[in-house]
Amino acid sequence: MTRRSPQEKKALSYARDARNSYGQNDKASRKAIARRKRVNVRADRRREHVVLVQGFPDDIESELKRERLPSKRWRKFADAPLADVVTDKLRWRAAAGIIDEDQAEAKIAKMPRVGRRTPWK
Repeated sequence: MTRRSPQEKKALSYARDARNSYGQNDKASRKAIARRKRVNVRADRRREHVVLVQGFPDDIESELKRERLPSKRWRKFADAPLADVVTDKLRWRAAAGIIDEDQAEAKIAKMPRVGRRTPWK
């Protein structure tokens, strides 16, 4: 097992770690995901019920598939890499006038990189 230097550990952390960038607390996100899934399934069941109650068309399967087309569908999306979150936060601070724009870009340039590939934009 090879030992990693602190610089390597930090570079790997920026590349591999992720942060919730949706704007919610992580606990709220966990609860909201289950709630949104329930709402979607409930809406699908309701649409199927309406199709069945309105009558029995010759081809129920095609009717149900046609009705199942999502109008508004919620989907999960992955958390943002830590490097992206830190970069965006520094740029936001510069735009808001909290820190100098040159200072923010200097900090972004100093962020450690993994190999030759940059893990962020």
